[in-house]
Amino acid sequence: MFDTLTDSFKNAINKIRFHDDEKALKKALGELKKSLLKSDVHHKVVKELIANVEKDVKKAGVGKDNFLKALSKNLTDILTAQGNQGFLFASKPPTVVLMTGLQGSGKTTTTGKLAYMLKENKKKKVLVAAADLQRLAAVEQLRQITEQIGVDLVANEEATPEEIVKEALKKAKDGLYDVLLIDTAGRLAIDDELMDELEKIRDIANPDEIFYVADAMTGIDAVRTAQTFKDKIGITGVILSKYDADSKGGVALGIAHQVGVPLRFIGSGEKMPDLEVFIPDRIVSRLMGAGDIEGLIEKTSAVIDEKTAKKMSKKIKKGQFNFNDFLEQMEQMKKLGSMKSIMSMIPGMSGMAKQIGDLDLENSKEMKQIRAMIQSMTPKERENPDLLNNTRKRRIAAGAGLDQMQVNRVLKQFKNAAKMAKRLSGKGGMKQMQEIMKQMKGGGGVPPGLMR
Repeated sequence: MFDTLTDSFKNAINKIRFHDDEKALKKALGELKKSLLKSDVHHKVVKELIANVEKDVKKAGVGKDNFLKALSKNLTDILTAQGNQGFLFASKPPTVVLMTGLQGSGKTTTTGKLAYMLKENKKKKVLVAAADLQRLAAVEQLRQITEQIGVDLVANEEATPEEIVKEALKKAKDGLYDVLLIDTAGRLAIDDELMDELEKIRDIANPDEIFYVADAMTGIDAVRTAQTFKDKIGITGVILSKYDADSKGGVALGIAHQVGVPLRFIGSGEKMPDLEVFIPDRIVSRLMGAGDIEGLIEKTSAVIDEKTAKKMSKKIKKGQFNFNDFLEQMEQMKKLGSMKSIMSMIPGMSGMAKQIGDLDLENSKEMKQIRAMIQSMTPKERENPDLLNNTRKRRIAAGAGLDQMQVNRVLKQFKNAAKMAKRLSGKGGMKQMQEIMKQMKGGGGVPPGLMR
């Protein structure tokens, strides 16, 4: 997601090898300027960033540490705009949010992702209104999304957008909903008709927030359209969609600074959980390759129950991890979003996130085989994998549409994983984990001692 920018920063920092080396500083800034422009960062933003970093480094003394500090500080300043961060709830519910944007920006999907985040992470009662009657499939798409994530929808293809908004407001108040998200119409380009409709809906809804959904893939154009929406409608925040597909990532560095409206969320994948709160200092940490541990803790604690986690930890330590536990963990993992997004939050693992790409654990061939195998087991077999003799394995293989060799291979992998988890959860586990990371980074396998 931040691949190109992170590589650019690393290359620039590595140009400075000695203290008081003005020539190296000039070289590093030149490299940085070139990379930022290639990454779709607006030329005015690049010019300002380079000038401020140079000034701060010279003031503190040329050196790698001072360059790193200056770059981090100025990146945070550029990414920060006056206004709210994340999602702010109104003092009196429901919090009404108008979702705006051009057609094809990912507005409807982003509305679903935001509803999912508020329901799952914040435990709020969410209502969605389908007020986009311009795009034929918009209402049906939103109907499918809301059914999938389990939130209520107000939709009526025969009504006008204004009537839908009025009905949704009444239902939100009467039904004691915490949040109402209104999905509005978009166009392929900005026109007076679109803006007139949005103004009418805004005046009826009197929203607490107006979010503009910008397609990260459109690069600098996203900044221009966000500015137009701000001038005409008065947006309070920007959500960058499809950010996972934009390896350049430069639009995120300019949009808040140029438009003067905070970037609130970024879409980090295709699944419903793949929406992240945009907090400038945490994003800078990730851009510099240092991960975002705070964000990862928040993400995991929101979906993983503490009691369940403790219970699972005890089972792992005792070596009692079974197939029911495995399925439960996979369900929890689904709620965390894409593996690429999770890996990019772990310090030092952004390179591995790049290699993982769009790996989909849930729908991979191997995962489908494992699920079919587990579903072919009896409740006792799932609870106690040691019961699986050859007769039982043959029955399971037939039920899952696999051969016995495949079943044996999966069982062996499961036992090895359970053993490794038990060893890593004991004394010295963290040290052994670091050894594994070193081995993997160096292209080697898992240290032999851990597979006993």
